[in-house]
Amino acid sequence: MVAKGHFIVGTAGHVDHGKTALIGALTGIETDRLAEEKKRGISIELGFAKLDLGNGQVAGVVDVPGHEKFIPQMLSGIAGIDLVLLVVDANEGVMPQTREHLQIMELLQVGRGILVLSKCDLVETDWLDIVEEEIREQVAGTFLAGAPCCRVSALTGEGLDDLRETIRVQLNRVQPRETSGAVRLPIDRCFSISGFGTVITGTLNSGRIMPGDYLELLPAGVQTRIREVQVHGVQAPEALAGQRVALNLSGVSREQVPHGSVIGTAGLFRASQRIDVKLKLLKEAPRPVKFRDPLHFHLGTARTVAQAVLLDRDELVPGEEAFVQLTFDKPLLSHRGDRFIVRSYSPMLTIGGGIVIDVEPRKHRRFRPEVIQRLSELSAGNLGFWLQKLDELEVARLRDLEKLTGTGREELRQGLEKLAEMGQTEELADQWVATERVRSWKQQLPLLVIDYLQRNHLRHGVPRATLQAKIAEKLTPKGFEVLLQRAVEEGELEVREELVFSPGWQPQPTEQEKQILARLEQHFKQQAFQVKNQNEVLSQLGLTESDTEPYFSYLVLEGRLVRLGPESYLHADSYKQALTALTEILQQQPAFTLAQFRDRLNSNRKLVQALLEYFDSCKYTRRTGEERVAWNLPETG
Repeated sequence: MVAKGHFIVGTAGHVDHGKTALIGALTGIETDRLAEEKKRGISIELGFAKLDLGNGQVAGVVDVPGHEKFIPQMLSGIAGIDLVLLVVDANEGVMPQTREHLQIMELLQVGRGILVLSKCDLVETDWLDIVEEEIREQVAGTFLAGAPCCRVSALTGEGLDDLRETIRVQLNRVQPRETSGAVRLPIDRCFSISGFGTVITGTLNSGRIMPGDYLELLPAGVQTRIREVQVHGVQAPEALAGQRVALNLSGVSREQVPHGSVIGTAGLFRASQRIDVKLKLLKEAPRPVKFRDPLHFHLGTARTVAQAVLLDRDELVPGEEAFVQLTFDKPLLSHRGDRFIVRSYSPMLTIGGGIVIDVEPRKHRRFRPEVIQRLSELSAGNLGFWLQKLDELEVARLRDLEKLTGTGREELRQGLEKLAEMGQTEELADQWVATERVRSWKQQLPLLVIDYLQRNHLRHGVPRATLQAKIAEKLTPKGFEVLLQRAVEEGELEVREELVFSPGWQPQPTEQEKQILARLEQHFKQQAFQVKNQNEVLSQLGLTESDTEPYFSYLVLEGRLVRLGPESYLHADSYKQALTALTEILQQQPAFTLAQFRDRLNSNRKLVQALLEYFDSCKYTRRTGEERVAWNLPETG
């Protein structure tokens, strides 16, 4: 049985050790697509395929180049995989890129893997035993120490069924990715298709994407609408975390998607030129990293040059780790908790990696104990732990975090308040939220309102509940109200009763819609107290219920109709007459019955019952038995 969820399987290993041939034999897909790749017989760019795991499950496969010159391409592909196939040629055994790829996977904390001995048809069984033992020695002490080993031949098909089954077993032990959280998709390819526009591809790290969604392209900072979604080359209604995805973007040119771009939930992720990290150098690094040394920095599909500002020392020696502020030569998107790789500037060798702590830090002064203490708390102490759990929950009350972390409520509050002082958390009414998420919601709010009103141009605004459901289902109404009020105070939105709208917004009926609105209003005006319920009115006018709900809402909010109940409306002029009649009858007598009011209006029982229940809801009248008496009558002058 295959684990529930979607997963990415990646390859790793030395050049010409049979990775591409193996993927071709497993999937039936040739991942080398470039003419130069076919001519030279080696992979240069990333290759992609889909692997049928049975029971309707399909895993994405990323085939990475093995040549040392193409390590940057390898790094773009290996980030974010769930399971790695470390491929070793049975003839050659462990080679330099085998070791470097293993180091990279350790630094990126890839969770699971399978050792794959390829080209087994070319050697004797005794030799295979020797090569497997060599590999076991190489991976000792790493995440692959207890990994299964499969012996295969892409040429003869030997061992492929066993490898497929081993992949299934290993993926059963992988935790499925979060599909309900924020969208984040590092882009590994971007191209244009005539008649369609810009298309991007990548592995969806988290969240889900559907056609019509509005997302943000970074570092360009461009808002874009998703026209079409494809999963493994087939058009799909949605894409989920863990799938290989292609997206057709609206209003974006290729020039706005430089290498290493990311598309994600608007406002949540930030591109910056300075980040705080914990950097660890490999023991095998050829030399220390010194203050302001340049490094090649790789995160996801992005790469740039970084300058290492060591905060508590003058050099970082091989095998040690330290807090470092990295400054980039161009903006790069990262997120707290991301894993990265650094390579020496020249010659380009993998020398270390680490974890992102803060994506928008101030420029630090060196050798400041308070700076190191803050970074320690954010990376390893309780503050970092609480921030991580808060991020996982999206929003949380103190009691939620108390249960999840096992920490006392008062200690939690003090910690969250300290994080707030650091600019990491905020309190929205009775819930705590990470600051970056609040920023994302604030940026999305006006965009969601604009999108809704463009698609519903007869509406006067977005219902509060609808907007809250779109922005953050887990946020309480009180918390949402705080968020909404901030947008109102900053002039980005306006609110009238239960509706939210853009400043200056007015409904925009077309000429055809104006004609329908006029027909409806005229009908209610002419029929006065003889008007039937909504369905009968529509039948008389030759309209359908599914098409006309926005028209009724428009007329009500324009003050031309009064909505008495789910199916009953009255023209505004008739309603004023009814209020006058209500005041007069109660001046003449202390109570009245439905029948008496019906006769006074010369109406029908169904409409008058809806009208009187509406008066009750307005607290103009109060029902006592079969009669109604005055409560808080309105002024009708």
